[in-house]
Amino acid sequence: MIRPNFDDIFMELAVNLAKRSHCIKKHVGAVLTKETRIISIGYNGPPSGTHNCDEEFPVEGCARDNKGSCTLALHAEQNAILYAVKNNTSVEGSTLYVTLAPCLACARIIFSMGIQRVIYMYSYAEYKGLPFDEGLEFLKKFGVQVDQYEKEIKFEDNLI
Repeated sequence: MIRPNFDDIFMELAVNLAKRSHCIKKHVGAVLTKETRIISIGYNGPPSGTHNCDEEFPVEGCARDNKGSCTLALHAEQNAILYAVKNNTSVEGSTLYVTLAPCLACARIIFSMGIQRVIYMYSYAEYKGLPFDEGLEFLKKFGVQVDQYEKEIKFEDNLI
């Protein structure tokens, strides 16, 4: 029997978590780990207790801000970090697996919380049509290890 490595296990979980998203534009999943243990998970969507975009606004989705981003959604990495902190779990020294590279705002949070490594699947810049991944560049500049996950994970949902 071939034993999968932890990077594969955690990224496959992030892909599956992305399928839980209620966003009609993009599904993103995140897994926060320390050593070989999961400390928190998240996916993008509106804050708990509000409403789900795909149910409330099934055609157009929620309103957009002046940059074209959802006004309601929390990013997957934000949800994972917030849940950990809400439950008194330290994220310092942890590794974040995320299906879409962090935006600049999320990168600032990741750095500020002491997360030491980010492993991502897809480029945020390519998704948004930006010239480069400013979130990844920010993380690298300030000493966070950043790695792109190179293996392909099969899934049906083209929103991931």
